[in-house]
Amino acid sequence: MDPEAGRTPAPDVSVVVPLYNEAPALETLHAEIREALSGAALTGELIFVDDGSTDESLHRLESISDKDESVRVISLRRNYGKSAALATGFARARGRMVATCDADLQDDPSEIPAMMERIDDGADLVSGWKRERKDPISKRWPSKLFNFVAGRLTGVSLHDMNCGLKVYRLEVVKDIPVYGELHRFLPALAAWKGYRVEEKVVCHRQRPYGATKFGRSRFVNGFLDLVSVMFLTGGQQNPLHLFGRVALWFLGIGGALNLWMFGIWVFTGALRSRPLLILGLVLMVLGIQFISIGLLGEMLAYQNRRDDYGIKREIR
Repeated sequence: MDPEAGRTPAPDVSVVVPLYNEAPALETLHAEIREALSGAALTGELIFVDDGSTDESLHRLESISDKDESVRVISLRRNYGKSAALATGFARARGRMVATCDADLQDDPSEIPAMMERIDDGADLVSGWKRERKDPISKRWPSKLFNFVAGRLTGVSLHDMNCGLKVYRLEVVKDIPVYGELHRFLPALAAWKGYRVEEKVVCHRQRPYGATKFGRSRFVNGFLDLVSVMFLTGGQQNPLHLFGRVALWFLGIGGALNLWMFGIWVFTGALRSRPLLILGLVLMVLGIQFISIGLLGEMLAYQNRRDDYGIKREIR
């Protein structure tokens, strides 16, 4: 008996939509995605990942799923963050390609077919570029700064690395771990893995419902995650090239201070209470720890990432 008999063929694309408290937009978003795929004669599955919403999002998704068998709904027990929601959706995607789209209706799903064509032409990841961005200046300028710094430090220069509208080959999302808040740097991680990354200008729209989830904590988290990405991609297969430079400063300064204290002890015969001696020892210990604990901790997080984020319910 053919083991493949009776299996549903894989769709052309899996559209993964992470969301948090976006109930008013969901019916419209579902209709737009379905229209975009049917207009291009594409088969697709829609994977909505409810990241612990406290509004009516899950109820509306259940209603949508009842009417559309291609819709899968995954509800997380609490709000883990966008990276967790994407990782959960990626793990369940079956399409030849995987598209991601934010749920706030600012991304235009009609761009997905054209982005998929770029994949057919040889790209592995196509990232949207919101050239005419419909966001307040409080979001636009930090985004410009983020993209400039991230491009300089990772070597992947995109105008809009954090755009929610992206299309991937399936093997890309299966190959790249997404944890913490590394969703911002997926193009950099993909390029480091050797995948071909391109960008395409896409339409960006005003947000019709709700409020942005952008907060001040994202500046801190974004900086820390940028350090993580530099560690993962900037070490040229040797992460010590990154962390070792900082550690050498600690070890160098600490060693110089201790050598000076040693000279004082040789020529005077007594040290008594010398705070600089303690400072030198502390810096040397910090240098050793910066290499060992930081390196081991980040490598463990990268190799043993957590893809199970406490799913409360999964529909279909």
